[in-house]
Amino acid sequence: MLTDIEIAQSTPIRPIMEIARAAQIDESLLEPYGYYKAKLDARAIREKGGKDGKLILVTAITPTPAGEGKTTTTIGLADGLRRIGKKSIVALREPSLGPVFGIKGGAAGGGYAQVIPMEDINLHFTGDFHAIGAANNLLAAMLDNHIYQGNSLNIDPRRIVWRRCVDMNDRQLRFVTDGLGGRVNGVPREDGYDITVASEIMAVLCLADGLEDLKERLSRIVVAYTYAEEPVTAGQLKAAGAMAALLKDAMKPNLVQTLEGTPAIVHGGPFANIAHGCNSIMATRTALKLGDYIITEAGFGADLGAEKFLDIKCRVNGLTPDAVVVVATVRALKMHGGLPKTELGTEDLDALKKGLPNLLQHVENMTKVYQLPCVVAINRFPTDTEAELKLIEEECKALHVNVALSEVWAKGGEGGMVLAEEVVRLCEMPNNFSFSYPLDKSIEEKIDLIVKNVYHGDGVMLTPAAKKQAAQLEKLGFGGLPICMAKTQYSFSDDPTLLGAPKGFTVTVRNLKVSAGAGFIVALTGDIMTMPGLPKVPAAEKIDVDAEGKIIGLF
Repeated sequence: MLTDIEIAQSTPIRPIMEIARAAQIDESLLEPYGYYKAKLDARAIREKGGKDGKLILVTAITPTPAGEGKTTTTIGLADGLRRIGKKSIVALREPSLGPVFGIKGGAAGGGYAQVIPMEDINLHFTGDFHAIGAANNLLAAMLDNHIYQGNSLNIDPRRIVWRRCVDMNDRQLRFVTDGLGGRVNGVPREDGYDITVASEIMAVLCLADGLEDLKERLSRIVVAYTYAEEPVTAGQLKAAGAMAALLKDAMKPNLVQTLEGTPAIVHGGPFANIAHGCNSIMATRTALKLGDYIITEAGFGADLGAEKFLDIKCRVNGLTPDAVVVVATVRALKMHGGLPKTELGTEDLDALKKGLPNLLQHVENMTKVYQLPCVVAINRFPTDTEAELKLIEEECKALHVNVALSEVWAKGGEGGMVLAEEVVRLCEMPNNFSFSYPLDKSIEEKIDLIVKNVYHGDGVMLTPAAKKQAAQLEKLGFGGLPICMAKTQYSFSDDPTLLGAPKGFTVTVRNLKVSAGAGFIVALTGDIMTMPGLPKVPAAEKIDVDAEGKIIGLF
């Protein structure tokens, strides 16, 4: 059996100009990065006007080590829509180098539903993440230099909230002390690093709607507080212009292709468990002008990525999804039902019944909380039995939601045609899209509504420190912002060991901080960290390059 990278490398890749023509993009609006990828002039494309296409969100059940295949399904669905005669475009996030070299590996789909060139997409791509890291660290350097040069803004070095970043899982950098070595080397202070995808610059780039909006958002970023507890912004440090200069090209969406030649726009990549988990608004809006059906995804399970896509991205940018696809596997649902990973290949209807509430709760959130048309896509494995598939179908029909088998990993777009037909049907249905909470509630009330409406828990508990932070943020005028929950991806709760659809729990928020540039408040729960670490056996150990320059071991 071929690996993902072997499939990708054995598939003929088309010149990017050919893909652009298929999407009716004039060559003058492309900036080629070699033969197979290019930057798009998003503003010019959008200025041409025309009716927006249908927007379809692909999300998933709560992740397990058994895998769900959300990105693979997203890509295969776009290919499937092309096969039934629809003009589709897929809009995805860019992978971070941290997971690529860590435990997850690549993030360009799998099997015969991939975006290519997958090696480029997974490794550096067009340099967007490096630009984001440079802008982040420029702001950090200007902040420390301001203090060193006399600190006219009266910044309290103990209340600096801006951290440096690097796009790699490196636990050693979570907490550092810098500025050592004498006066000429800076002011000593405690500091730390986040992974680049957790940087507020990433969120700002993904939510900004053009360069002017980008500069305004960058200037609003809160980097520290004064001794009088007043916020200090990047604008006050006069850093926004230089940061925008570094991000000018990174703001442009990237055009690539699927294995079947479907145009794919890949841009931005905030994590969904520590950020808002969606690709850029520039990419989404550009895709909506180029295709009739736009397939996009949001990270991790629907309680994280989909909630933030709907409550933050759609709210901030006035988007209304036309349909939602919830991806599940029989294997993962049995794991939610308590079956060990080693026994997932055998039929077990009891374990499946116990795990099904996880899927049903995600589906019910989409249809009843957000009031959107929904279909369940079962990412089929060879070990799935007819009895298991029938049980899932019956349970979903009780919620008036259809189930479609997705076989895109093995068959590409052909395996996504049934799902594509159902998505087309759903897109013609009326929906009454709504949010899970209103913005005019207090910070604590908004978090409480997320916990009750989306997680189905009993409510939220703020630690004394978080309560103080909430009061201060509201006093400073940030109380009307939406909430970005930083929570484990492995459970509806803040406890990763609570699988399925747990009840009777409360979520504890230990820290609140404003991302004023992005335009949301981050609520940190559990032991969520903004700098992951590498596993005992990192994926990097299996990656190599041969004498011909061909990359191997990337999956």
